[in-house]
Amino acid sequence: MTRHVDVLIIGAGLSGIGMACHLSRENTGRSYAILERRSAIGGTWDLFRYPGIRSDSDMLTFGYGFRPWIGTKVLADGPHIRRYIAETAEEYGVTRHICFGRKVVKSSWSSAEQLWTTEAVDEQTGDTETYTSNFLVGCTGYYDYDKGFRPQFPGEENFGGQIVHPQHWPEDLDYRGKRVVVIGSGATAITLVPAMSEDAAHVTMLQRSPTYIAPLPAEDPVAVGMKKAKLPAALAYKTGRARNIALQRASFALSRSNPALSRKLLLQAVRVAVGPNVDMRHFSPSYNPWDQRLCIVPNGDLFKVLRSGRASIVTDRIATFTETGIRLESGEELPADIIVSATGLNIQMLGGAAIDVDGTPIATRDLVAYKGALMSGLPNAMMIIGYTNASWTLKADLAAEYFCRLLNHMKAKGYSSFVAEAEDADRAPESMMGGALTSGYIARGDAVMPRQGRRGPWKVINNYYRDRALLRKADLEDGILRFGTRSAAARPVVESRSA
Repeated sequence: MTRHVDVLIIGAGLSGIGMACHLSRENTGRSYAILERRSAIGGTWDLFRYPGIRSDSDMLTFGYGFRPWIGTKVLADGPHIRRYIAETAEEYGVTRHICFGRKVVKSSWSSAEQLWTTEAVDEQTGDTETYTSNFLVGCTGYYDYDKGFRPQFPGEENFGGQIVHPQHWPEDLDYRGKRVVVIGSGATAITLVPAMSEDAAHVTMLQRSPTYIAPLPAEDPVAVGMKKAKLPAALAYKTGRARNIALQRASFALSRSNPALSRKLLLQAVRVAVGPNVDMRHFSPSYNPWDQRLCIVPNGDLFKVLRSGRASIVTDRIATFTETGIRLESGEELPADIIVSATGLNIQMLGGAAIDVDGTPIATRDLVAYKGALMSGLPNAMMIIGYTNASWTLKADLAAEYFCRLLNHMKAKGYSSFVAEAEDADRAPESMMGGALTSGYIARGDAVMPRQGRRGPWKVINNYYRDRALLRKADLEDGILRFGTRSAAARPVVESRSA
């Protein structure tokens, strides 16, 4: 049996639920369904269950623009974020549109029919289901949910303890009174170390190179003040959100215009927080601020456990695992009962599903991002990819608004299809994320991530203010995006240009 909807959304995480809500909020009048592989709402926030899991962006900008995040914490833990997404879905009647346990394996566009046909496997029964839709929206993020990045370490087969990756945290892992080594220096490692040190005998954070870390108050003092003043929640949220967007943008702009000053300010804050007994070389990266994503520690929790002696930090390279721990290239031995490989994630587009247009397979690496939302050569489709230098949701909200604006424009004009086609001069060699960050997962994702553009709406610059104008206000018929009608059956995507 084939089920048809106007809009088929892949993924019921932060982006997918947001997109569904916007379809209703913007009065598109379009039917929709969401295919979700997991058995619950939340996406990333349902997958990751390691100790201390929390956002790495402030909640006033990580929350949806249309639904206030009620709270004063700068960062929120995983369970609260998951509940916020689920409550949003309930409030907007989205939950009943979700088909859980469906793994999307293939989506095909037919120009003759002007339809997407999507195949999904019910992972509980093994049955294959078919869905057709006029539009397809990929809201799967860019993580491989099946496996994280897990390098093979020399001698690890000799280790007598347990090796764990945070992406697949064992529910029954007992680390009480155990010696733990956490390999990594990103947001996951920085979260795990203080969380595990509460019960472990000792936690060592082993990093190959340092990361920039910014200590911030756990409670947002301005949000606390507005709550005490009993400002309406919507107004407080809107005000705090605008302020934090401006601060995010200013921080990033400073790092680009004056990296030396930005570095000095960040390291001074760490020096004050960490105290005199911890070597600052562990917090002094070799790259400029925001060449990789900045990590935030609320109330300096990482620094507190380092000062207390319950945790320590080592900057070195692994020579080999041993039966009782890790031997470093310096010759130092780190004893361990449990080793956590917080080594990052693998990149994957559309949840690993195959995609084709009129029978021609499409490699996502060959696509070029248009306005950071649509992809060249993919008719009636969008892939939502959030910001790398700000909160993911800021871009997801804008992209969803733009998509709804596009749908309403098409209905008003009688169009049935759209497509953006890039020219060779529009295509840059790096991925749409590669120009912004040098992180390991960005480099590994180059094989599948769509390309960056060189000019105009093809160029992804990760600037909320620019994108807000581009996606909310700019002319939809800009001479690049082409629209078609069903009456042109032989050539369904016909040119309709304003220039």
